[in-house]
Amino acid sequence: MTPSSEPRHVSGFVSILGRPNAGKSTLLNKLIGMKLAIVTPKPQTTRTSIQGVLSREGAQIIFVDTPGIHKPDSLFNRRMLETVKAALDQRDLLLYLADATRRTSEQDREALEIVKAARTPVLLLLNKIDCLKDRRALLASIESYRTLHQFEEFLPISALTGEGLDTAIEAIIRRLPEGPAYFPPDYVTDQPERFMAAEMIREKILYSVREEVPHSVAVVVDEWKETPTLTRVTATIYVERDSQKGILIGAKGAMLKQIGTAARREMETFLGRKTFLGLFVKVRPKWRENPEFLNAVDWRSMAGPEV
Repeated sequence: MTPSSEPRHVSGFVSILGRPNAGKSTLLNKLIGMKLAIVTPKPQTTRTSIQGVLSREGAQIIFVDTPGIHKPDSLFNRRMLETVKAALDQRDLLLYLADATRRTSEQDREALEIVKAARTPVLLLLNKIDCLKDRRALLASIESYRTLHQFEEFLPISALTGEGLDTAIEAIIRRLPEGPAYFPPDYVTDQPERFMAAEMIREKILYSVREEVPHSVAVVVDEWKETPTLTRVTATIYVERDSQKGILIGAKGAMLKQIGTAARREMETFLGRKTFLGLFVKVRPKWRENPEFLNAVDWRSMAGPEV
């Protein structure tokens, strides 16, 4: 086969953006076909960018999930917003995910101002169409979003059921430039196992406790040891107040045991081997405003802070 007759291959980086609870992490998981990002009903569940790679014949798409676009009220939240803005840089295409069951708002307008600054083509994905009683409402949503930004295309989808995703993937591939496969066909994510384990623990916390505790929680994997028969994981859950520590531990340690058992079972499924999980809870006042602590718990190193 001569070079001129080689089949065309496209590839590119595509960021998934939107307001909190639009379904970005659910979408990433559905596109890749496995759970890469934790999903809960609580806003700001995703705290950093998460990469997922979809390889098809003739195409490779590197998706980047991002935290929800919101008004930052702490150093931690400002760093999350910086993560969003970084995910706009040097991208081939952006996906703005919107909740089709909600009307456009001032928050959407503000979020799209950030997207506009990237000057990158944007597809609007109207998510949660499985929740619409009358899909004719989509027409009104499209017209409303049309006034906010010049989108390349409007695509109704359900990240939960997968409806409309094949059409969305085709629309993405049509807009990607020719390029090589950046990763092997079996490569799916840049996330280390330690980060995945920490996120599994945090997900179980988000499902188990209410009110102010979820956003005051940071999880750090302190130890990771593997033997021929067992993976031994030790992690610390950081909170900001003694009262939050009490809630997480629960009466006679019941809550912490519940969280640990659920997280360990998911780790065993993910790792494919027996796992021991040891959990500890420590109070670190105002950690969301502490730059040294935030640097120490950066997921790329997963190195525990000095306490």
